[in-house]
Formats: sequence, C-alpha cells, structure tokens
Amino acid sequence: MSLVSGASGFIGQRLLNALNKDHCSCIALSRQPVPGVNNVTTYLDDISALASACTGVDTVFHCAGYAHAFSSLSGEDAEQHWLVNFEGTRNLVEAAGRAGVKRFVFLSSVKAMAEPGGVCAEEDFPGEPISAYGQSKRAAEAAVQEAGERFGMHVVNLRLTMVYGAGGHGNLERMGRLVHRGLFPPLPETGNHRSLVHVSDVVAAMRLVADDDQARGRTYIITGPQAPSGRQLFDTMRKVLGLPMRRWAVPQSALCLAARCGDGLEAMLKRRLPLDSEALDRLLGSAWYSSSLIEKELGWQAKIPLEEGLREMFGR
Repeated sequence: MSLVSGASGFIGQRLLNALNKDHCSCIALSRQPVPGVNNVTTYLDDISALASACTGVDTVFHCAGYAHAFSSLSGEDAEQHWLVNFEGTRNLVEAAGRAGVKRFVFLSSVKAMAEPGGVCAEEDFPGEPISAYGQSKRAAEAAVQEAGERFGMHVVNLRLTMVYGAGGHGNLERMGRLVHRGLFPPLPETGNHRSLVHVSDVVAAMRLVADDDQARGRTYIITGPQAPSGRQLFDTMRKVLGLPMRRWAVPQSALCLAARCGDGLEAMLKRRLPLDSEALDRLLGSAWYSSSLIEKELGWQAKIPLEEGLREMFGR
C-alpha cells in the first residue's frame, strides 16, 4: 500500500495515475478529495490524522509542499514555507516512522542548495540556500534523513529542477501561454542554461528510488536531458506551436532597463509586476544541475527530450 501526499497536485496526480495504472493500492492524502481513490483529506499539521493515514502503509511518496514562483515582496511567505515544507514534512515522516512505514520518498528542490550561477552543480555543491523556500526544503531534507536513521526506514530526498508538463502551473507553462498568444518578447541568446525535467521522468525516478535498496539514505538531483538557454526555450516553444521563427531579439540592455523600472515600481506599489530583475534572471541567467549521481548509482536517466516534453505540455 502506498500513500501519496499532495495527491491533488500536479506531480501527485501524475504519480497516483501511474500507480493506479499498474494496479497498485494507493491512498491519496490531500487537502481536497481526489476522485476514484481512497482518500484522507487533511492538513500536514493534523498529527492524529497523519498517524491514521500511515497505518498499514508500506511506502509514502511525499509530494505536498508550498511554493511560490517568485519571492514575496513583504517576506510574508517565509512562515508558510517553514510551516508546510519543514514542519509538515517532519510531521509526516514522524507519523510514517511510528506506523512502521518501510519507505519514504520526499520531493525536495534544487533550491535547497546554494545558487550555482554558471556552474553545472551536483549534490555536493558548496553553500547554503538563500531563499525561504530553499531553506525550508533543506531543513526538511535533514528531518527526513534523521527520521530514516532513527526508525530504520528507507528514505530518499529528490531535489527536483523545474518540473513541467500538461496540467502544470509553473514558470514554463506561464511562459508557454504568453508565447502562444504572441505576447512574449524574443529573448537574446546569452548562453545560459536552465535545467528542467518532465513530470513523467520525475514519476519514474520516484518509483525507482522507492524500490532500489541502493537509494536508501541518499539525496539525488533529478533533471532532464537538456538545459536550454532562455532563447532556446523560446525558439522550441514557437516551433512546437507551429509559429514562425523570430530572427531578431530584444537587446539584453533594454530588458535590464525594463527590469530595473519594474523593481522601482514594485517598491512603490508593493505588488509583483510581470518583469523585474528576479523574473529576468530566470530568463537570461543560469540554473544548471546534473543528475550524474543517480545515473551512476541507480542507472536512472531522463527519457523525455525538451521538444517532446513541450509537445505534451501544449497538447500537440
């Protein structure tokens, strides 16, 4: 019996569908019921409900979490990150350990690491996370590891890069909608690298590490086979959507000036605008990671190339 937390979310739903397709017995744990499966509707601060949900379960896939695409202008999200990502994870892994759950797979993030800049980072990249989200995920990873040792439980942390696919609501899907409508500017080629992974590859990695004894106690980066630049993403989206290629680009200097203007307006208005320095860095800066460790130790490799993944995302 497997328990999937965050079962009504993007990754949780995909995992639940894959498990059901293979006739695996599952329990969906989420804040709202999931049709067609055995449900536990609760929050991660309800200790008694979590204990009950974990009873008789062999494997927990912890997909639930709190994330915002961009940092809060007021810092008000920091408490929520800590409550859900750290305390909620600690509550669930404790309940799992006490209930005798054998395996626990936690979906963390590469944001639990220091920002690598232009370097392709592996799991041992030095430094600490800088965002409240990353700090909460790093603390949650430690809680999972500690519970695994104390309860003798097979635990694995998976640090995901940007996850995309049909039904997602992340940065790539937002960019795709704007490209489709012709509202996204042609980006300059800066040679940056943005790691990303299709949700189907994430589901495959989760199931592998749950079953492979070599993964016990390990932390792995999960990323796709390509790390395109912002311009390459833009061009591939237009190709998949059947739109003509753009032979020109908005100059980087113009985008930087517009982003600084956005920063100033945000400071006055106290609300997020479509373009600021943080948003521009996600388009023109690097966030580059390697999955070489899990490839070497477990033989896992991402199978969905960028163009195929975008076709699935756009329903093409």
